[in-house]
Amino acid sequence: MGVRLEKPWRPLTPEAIAALPAELGVFQLGDAAGAVVRIGYAGGRTLFGLRSELEAALAKQEATKFRTEVTAQYMSRYEELLMVHKADHGQLPPGNAADVRRRLGRLRPG
Repeated sequence: MGVRLEKPWRPLTPEAIAALPAELGVFQLGDAAGAVVRIGYAGGRTLFGLRSELEAALAKQEATKFRTEVTAQYMSRYEELLMVHKADHGQLPPGNAADVRRRLGRLRPG
């Protein structure tokens, strides 16, 4: 597995969300062109894990697509995905610009 989240995009629909496990993990939200608009995580305080986080994103109409990765190490993986995005694009996704409270390290993914 590489450092980037490269799974195929899935449509952000109630049906696709309902098929998700109630697991901890990370996710990316994408626009119609496939650009990442926000990176997020479902942690220990999220009632129904990834499903709840994506239902909230759907309700806010934040994106049209999503992809997920189930992991118990959601916080370190979340930060890793933010660092990779910043290394690749020079900035964080628009939906994360104001969210980051802690200082991120730097990655130089190959």
